[in-house]
Amino acid sequence: MATLTALSPEILDKYQPVIGLEVHVQLLTQSKAFCGCRNEYGGDPNTHVCPTCLGLPGALPVLNKQAVEFAVLAAKAIGCEIRETSIFSRKNYFYPDSPKGYQISQFDKPIAEHGVIFVPGFDDAGNPVEKRIGVTRLHMEEDAGKSLHDGFADSATRTYIDLNRCGTPLVEIVSEPDLRTADEVFEYLTKLKEILLYTGVSDCNMEEGSLRCDANVSVMLKGAKEFGTKAEVKNVNSFRYIRSAVEYEIERQISVIEDGGRVIQESRLWNNAEGRTYSMRSKEQAHDYRYFPEPDLPPLVVGAEWQKQILAEMPELPEARRARMIAEYGLSRQDAFTLTAEREFADRFETAAKSAKSPRRVAAILLSEITMRLRAGGLEHAQSPVTLDGVVLAADLAEAGEISSKQLKQLLDTCFAEGRDFAFIYSRDKPQQISDTAAIEAMIDEVIAANPSQVAQFKGGKRTVAAFFVGQVMKLSKGQANPAVLNELVVKKLDA
Repeated sequence: MATLTALSPEILDKYQPVIGLEVHVQLLTQSKAFCGCRNEYGGDPNTHVCPTCLGLPGALPVLNKQAVEFAVLAAKAIGCEIRETSIFSRKNYFYPDSPKGYQISQFDKPIAEHGVIFVPGFDDAGNPVEKRIGVTRLHMEEDAGKSLHDGFADSATRTYIDLNRCGTPLVEIVSEPDLRTADEVFEYLTKLKEILLYTGVSDCNMEEGSLRCDANVSVMLKGAKEFGTKAEVKNVNSFRYIRSAVEYEIERQISVIEDGGRVIQESRLWNNAEGRTYSMRSKEQAHDYRYFPEPDLPPLVVGAEWQKQILAEMPELPEARRARMIAEYGLSRQDAFTLTAEREFADRFETAAKSAKSPRRVAAILLSEITMRLRAGGLEHAQSPVTLDGVVLAADLAEAGEISSKQLKQLLDTCFAEGRDFAFIYSRDKPQQISDTAAIEAMIDEVIAANPSQVAQFKGGKRTVAAFFVGQVMKLSKGQANPAVLNELVVKKLDA
């Protein structure tokens, strides 16, 4: 990452960064916020438009009911209080991709306020803690169109406008300035995205612009009572880049102050190729958007009964699901965290866990054996040749001791090599595990007789040598000896 000057840890430690985030989330409604046009990404430019989203004279907005319901779900999922009566306002600004000359948004009476998101962080002593990040508000608004500055033969002299995105329903989620590090920014956004995906209100696809984030960054001397001048970092298209941009901006501002300069209130763009931010436009004075109530929309009333109906659709959220799965299935916190990172994956696991003898064994196979092979083949879970039924069968066989871990691995290797499910491969190549104690004892006796020096080492107190005998018997049995029975009998024989 590029920096303006090399800052020593001592200089960096003099300052306290202060960071607040503004996250715009497109809602997965079928139609736009205030008209019946299709709400979908892409399409030929300027084809998903109508007089309302084009701002033509005489066209009137009609609020999308599903957008309200999605906004309420998102707000409650992050702990916000729902305002029963909220007001839509006109936010006036003039830009080519906003044909009305204003944006329908919410100003002083948003639909929701006072939420919270908890993220992992560290206290002043460096101890890990769960940190509370306040959410100031969640409000509804519509998206603007897109200005296309490249991709055309005459892009050097012309800008093209695609208004398909005009009127797409958004919620903007504004945090308190409670974030103090770039890592906390990354954790906040990761947690927020996870929650939103669970509710199903958005696909949060950053590449398509479904989730966009602006970071307001300032620094102040530790112990100061007033925040420093903030710069807004805009248009960053991944959480990893946002973390890098915030890290750079913190060091840039400290460098400016240390060199005797003054941080300017401005909007800045992140250039990932160069690893630095650039000035976009000055914001010395707050922009006057001349907000006033939208005259064509009545107050939005989300009463108690409607809220109750909406919240009946609220799914079990990630943290609650993890806690339940740990208690119900005996999972480790790390396994529960991995399994619940995506709602669909968690649903698949629970479907399998409910029909298996050991949910923990199902988790182990999914998270280790299956995931490892998927990664090696560059596949997604949906592309796995081993179905959930196959995972359950494998887990049950392993739990019952009918196949060893080595046999399980071999069977799964074959499944992925041939693109077939576990049940087919197991039925065809069914390994014969030897559990008969007499047969295993006979093999142990043979190995012991062939390795007197190792027997002497064991008798001399080097009990770890037992593993050598287990390995030799496994070779002799071609991997078919029951491991649990074998381990017990080896020690018993050597102690005799």
